[in-house]
Amino acid sequence: MGWHYNKSIKVGPFRINLSRHGVGHSFGNRRFYVTATPDGRRHVSLRLPGGFHVGKTFGKRKYYRHY
Repeated sequence: MGWHYNKSIKVGPFRINLSRHGVGHSFGNRRFYVTATPDGRRHVSLRLPGGFHVGKTFGKRKYYRHY
């Protein structure tokens, strides 16, 4: 069984995300935001009216999970 840890700190429009894998950060608002994960990937997300959500991830993981 694995363990998880998440903590977010909001600083203006920025959010610093702490997890057991490292530190990531996010920027944006309710409709559009960009996230950088601790393993080097970038995720761009757009939320549209009516509950539609479009997202795209760029990059590959820099490490592999071994449980």
